[in-house]
Amino acid sequence: MPDFVDIIFWHTWWRYPASHATAFDTVYHWFNILEGCAWFVFSFLTLRRFLKNRNSSLELCYSLAFFTFGLSDFCEAYVQASWLIWFKLLNLIALFLLRRTVMSRYYRTAKLF
Repeated sequence: MPDFVDIIFWHTWWRYPASHATAFDTVYHWFNILEGCAWFVFSFLTLRRFLKNRNSSLELCYSLAFFTFGLSDFCEAYVQASWLIWFKLLNLIALFLLRRTVMSRYYRTAKLF
C-alpha cells in the first residue's frame, strides 16, 4: 500500500536535466514555459475585463485560476510529479466551472475567455 500512495501522490515522473537534456526534455521544458506564459495572458485579460466591467468577484477567481494554472506549467517545466498532476486537474476543473458560470452570466456573446 505505501508504494501505491507514493505513486498516486508523491512520485516524480520526470525532471528537467538541464546539463544533459534530450531533445524531448528541451521541447517539453520550453513548451511548458510558453504555455505558462499563455495562461498568464488569459489571467491578465480576464483581470482587465473585470476591472473594466466589475460584474462579479467570480471574475477575480477566474483570473486567479488562470494565473495558478500558469504557475503550475512553470513548475512542470522543471519537474512532473503526481501531486502536480492532481493540482493541475483540480485547477482545470475550477477553470471550467468558473468559465461556465462567468461566461453564461455576464458575457454570453464572448467566445474566448
